[in-house]
Amino acid sequence: MKRSSRLMRRRKQRKEQMLQELAEKKLEDKLGDRQLVPSVDENVQFIGKLLGDGSDVVTRFFTIQYTPDRRAAIMYIDGLVDVSLIDQFVLSPVMTEAEKLRTKTDLWEMVNESLIQTGEMRLTSKMKELVDGLLSGDTILLLDGESKGLIIGSKGWPMRSVEEPKTAAVVRGPREGFSETIRVNTALIRRRLRDPDLRMKSFKVGRRTRTDVVLCYIEGVSDPKLVEKVERRIRGIELDGVLESGYIEEFIQDDYWTPFPLIQNTERPDSAVSHLLEGKVVILVDGTPHALIAPAVFAQFYYSPEDYYERYMIASFLRFLRLFSLIIALLGPAFYIAFVSFHTEMLPSSLAIAMAAGRATVPFPSIVEALVMELSVEILREASVRLPGPIGPTIGIVGALVIGEASVTAGLVSPLMVIVVGLTTISSYANPSYNAAIALRLLRFPIMIVAAGFGLYGIVLCLMLLVHHLVKLESFGVPYMAPMAPLRWQELRDLLVRVPWTMMKKRPSIFRPRNRVREE
Repeated sequence: MKRSSRLMRRRKQRKEQMLQELAEKKLEDKLGDRQLVPSVDENVQFIGKLLGDGSDVVTRFFTIQYTPDRRAAIMYIDGLVDVSLIDQFVLSPVMTEAEKLRTKTDLWEMVNESLIQTGEMRLTSKMKELVDGLLSGDTILLLDGESKGLIIGSKGWPMRSVEEPKTAAVVRGPREGFSETIRVNTALIRRRLRDPDLRMKSFKVGRRTRTDVVLCYIEGVSDPKLVEKVERRIRGIELDGVLESGYIEEFIQDDYWTPFPLIQNTERPDSAVSHLLEGKVVILVDGTPHALIAPAVFAQFYYSPEDYYERYMIASFLRFLRLFSLIIALLGPAFYIAFVSFHTEMLPSSLAIAMAAGRATVPFPSIVEALVMELSVEILREASVRLPGPIGPTIGIVGALVIGEASVTAGLVSPLMVIVVGLTTISSYANPSYNAAIALRLLRFPIMIVAAGFGLYGIVLCLMLLVHHLVKLESFGVPYMAPMAPLRWQELRDLLVRVPWTMMKKRPSIFRPRNRVREE
C-alpha cells in the first residue's frame, strides 16, 4: 500500500511538472511579433489575406479631413458587432467632427479623447492584438501614416437571454441561469457578490478557437495554492479548440479513470457564488452556460441550492430522501437478482410465494430479465432527451408503460421486475447532479452481473471496491470522501443533515480557506 501511494504521488508530481512545462512553453503563432506598418492599405490587405478574405469581414475606407486629408479604414466582422454603435459613435464623429484635429499634433490623442465616443478603447502596434480584437467582436481603426491601430469595443452578437436553468430547477430560489456569453455570466456573479476582493483572471484557451476562459475566486478566502494550481493546469492545456466547459474539465481533473465527476458543473449563478464563499474557484467558459466548480467532494453532488433556502428541518429530510434514492438507484436491481437467485430464504414466505408466482411464466433467468428491462429504460430515456421538447417526455412515459405492460402480459418479465425497474429509474432522477446520476447508472450494470454470480456476497464485494476507489480519489488535493474520510466531526453538520445557519459560522476546513469565519 505504501509503495502504491508513493507511485501515485510520483505520477501526480510528474503530471504537475509536465503541466508547468506546457504552461511556460510559448506557442508559435502565425503573426509572431509582427508590427503594423504606416500604410493603411498594406495593413488592411495583410489582415484580409490572413482571414482568407472572408465575406463577413467588413472593411470601410474613408478620409479624415483637416489632418491634412488622410485615408483611414475600419474593419469588423459582421454578426459579432453592434453596427449601430459603429455608425453612431465611430464613423459619424470621425467623418463629421474632424475639424477638431486642426490644432492637434498627436492625432491618436485627439481621436481617443474627443472623437471616438465608446467606453472601451485600446491603442496597439502589434498585429496579433489587433487580429485577436477583430476576431473577438471588436472594431479596429487604422490610419495612413500611423504604425498603430485602435481597438474599439463594439461586441454585439446575438445572444440568449437570461433564463431559468433547465438542469437545476428549484421550487424556491432564483430563476436566473448562466447563458452562453461569458460577460453576461461574470455580470451575474458580480451582481450577487459585490465584494472588491472578487478576482477574475482571463485566459485564451485553444490555438484556433481562442476561447475566453475566466477563473473566479475571492482573494483572502480561497487558498492561493489552489488558485495557482488551477491556473497552471488551464495554461497547460494544449488543444486546437475548446467548445464547452467539458473540455476544460477533462484536462484539469486529477483522475481520468473514474466514472465519478471530480469537478462540479452548474448553470446557477447563486450556486456558483455559494461555492466561492466556501473558498473554492469557479471557471467560466465562453460559449456554454455551464460553470465549473473546483475542488469537489462526493457529498456536494447530492446537495441542491434549495437546501439552503428552505428551513433546516425540511432540507435535512430532503437530503435523507436523496440518500435513500441513491441506494435504490445503485442497488435496487442487484438486490432483486440476489434474492431471486440465491437468498429466497431471507424473504417472508408470502413475498417469496408471490415472487415465484410472478416468475412462473418467465423463460429467462433474473439477470437477463433485469438487463433487458434496464437497457430498455435507458434507451427510452436517451430517446426522450433527443426528441423535441413537447414529444420527448410523452414518449418516455408512454413507452415505458407500454413496454412494461406488454412484457408482463407476454410473460417475458415478472410484475415485480417492472416495479423494481420503475422505482430505480425514478430514484435516479432524484439526484440534483446529472453527471453524478450517470455514474450510478453506469455502475448499476456491473453490480447486477456480480450479484447474479455471487448474490449478496458479490454486492458487498462491489461496495467494498467502490468505497476503496472513492477514498483514493482527490480533487485538487482535497480527499473526495471528505469530511467522512478523513473524518471531521465539525463539518458533519452540513453532510447528511443541515443544521441552522447560526451553527455554521465557519467555512469547511477541507477546502483550506484562508479565512474560515463566515460572520465577522
